[in-house]
Amino acid sequence: MFVRLAAVAAFVAAPAAAADLAQVQAHLRSVGTMTADFSQTDQMGKTLTGTLTLKQPGRIRFQYQPGVPLLIVGDGHALTMIDYKVAQVSRWPVGDSPLALLINPSRDISRYAHIIPSGRPDRLLVEGRDPKHPEFGTITIGFTIAPAAPGGLVMAGWTVLDAQGNQSTVVLTNQKFNQPVSDRMFQWRDPRPQNRGH
Repeated sequence: MFVRLAAVAAFVAAPAAAADLAQVQAHLRSVGTMTADFSQTDQMGKTLTGTLTLKQPGRIRFQYQPGVPLLIVGDGHALTMIDYKVAQVSRWPVGDSPLALLINPSRDISRYAHIIPSGRPDRLLVEGRDPKHPEFGTITIGFTIAPAAPGGLVMAGWTVLDAQGNQSTVVLTNQKFNQPVSDRMFQWRDPRPQNRGH
């Protein structure tokens, strides 16, 4: 009897999960721009804060708090991390990052993401990973239900677990949607003496 009830519950829950995932997709596609304050905590408990700027298609900027010499910028094709303290620039394809779920809303997210239980009626949790490339890691994104927001959702933050087991969590506050954002926000100064022009 228990197995039969569980099967019925799963059958009922499947359409609801599909509808929730479709709502997430609609939200991502309706956000042309977003700005937010963020708080990023690593698995050692160290927390950094800063400002997130997102502009579709594919552009994202993590501007860390004053005194932190790091900048992360995405141009739609790759993510670039600039460490101004050591004058180092690292670059990797967006597809190699769990953040691809956030900055490529044209993709059908049902191919690599699914709804997981949140335990709260006002919160949706989406877990995304590429089954063909587990080395890219897993991202779990939280959305708060807010009827006045684009697609009826507000992105609350996410947790990334990489292939080495390292975990970091980002919490967003003061989200603002679809306000003008200059393309200059996604330019950056190259600290390497032999490379200029960004």
